[in-house]
Amino acid sequence: MKMTMRWFGDSDTVRLQDIAQIPVVRGIVGTIENKTEYDVWTEADFVTLKQQVNAHGFSLDVIESIRVAEAIKKGSPERDELIDIFCESIRNMGRAGIPVLCYNFMPVFDWMRTDMRLQLDDGSYVTAYDHQTALDYDLRRGLEMRVAWARGFTGDELQAVLDEYRSINEEALFENLAYFLRRVVPVAEESGVFLAIHPDDPPWSIFGLPRVVRDPPTIQRILNIVNSPHNGLTFCTGSLGTLADCDLVNMVHQFAERIHFVHLRNVELTGEQCFREVAHTHATHINFPAIMRALIDIGYTGPIRPDHGRAIWGETCRTGYGLYDRALAVMYLYGLWQGAQTNPPT
Repeated sequence: MKMTMRWFGDSDTVRLQDIAQIPVVRGIVGTIENKTEYDVWTEADFVTLKQQVNAHGFSLDVIESIRVAEAIKKGSPERDELIDIFCESIRNMGRAGIPVLCYNFMPVFDWMRTDMRLQLDDGSYVTAYDHQTALDYDLRRGLEMRVAWARGFTGDELQAVLDEYRSINEEALFENLAYFLRRVVPVAEESGVFLAIHPDDPPWSIFGLPRVVRDPPTIQRILNIVNSPHNGLTFCTGSLGTLADCDLVNMVHQFAERIHFVHLRNVELTGEQCFREVAHTHATHINFPAIMRALIDIGYTGPIRPDHGRAIWGETCRTGYGLYDRALAVMYLYGLWQGAQTNPPT
């Protein structure tokens, strides 16, 4: 495996020279934040980002994420034009020699939490989700500071966007994803880029929005749309681990040939459809030693990154993406990997 770290570019509070001081990180997961779904990511964009990363001794291993337009998810008439834009970005990514694209197909918002700054007993801060709080939330307030989107919505804007999805159920959203993949996967194959869809976070409906990347059956169905290694998965222990009955170790084996990127995040279940993020070393139902063992057993050699660290030691940072706790997580996870390699099962 190759230990990587996500970096958000020049606006990131964590600098590449800071990441370079973490001994075992060899790759960067990069993005360009000012791109919209209407923009082609040019070859020059990718090359410039790659040169920045290379200058600090890293390789650029993953792009996370090129945005999938809402019109594509809704199956709107303009989706073909927007899929063409997405495909051209993939071609340029391939020309720049970047192998993995992590993307998601979550309607309206990216990952969702009801508390973006929950203080744990040790004084650190994490994100948390409580489903009843979400159900009780007054949408007229908008949802700024509660989701991972690039911009907030006013209450009226949010309601209008949600209304557009009233006629789109899970089956319709799945069919729109299938349409997208049948167009995009052949381009990824030609370009040498491996697509890695990220599970929904959390993997259940919020505000009536459909979710289709939830668990082993829904993931298998997506991978069956186009039977190609270039139609793959980002295996995220944090998203999938919010479902108590998801057997993460078995999932590693089930999807062995299609896992192209691994997010290792720890969550503690606090109730039905409720959870909080915790330190990677915290004892929960997520068995990181067993997951590492499984990744070694399937011969996984791709990028891995610690996901959603705590805010610790007074650090001011992007929620979930500070330096200190992710650095601690890197060393813990690398130690598990090294130990599993050194001490194979008897």
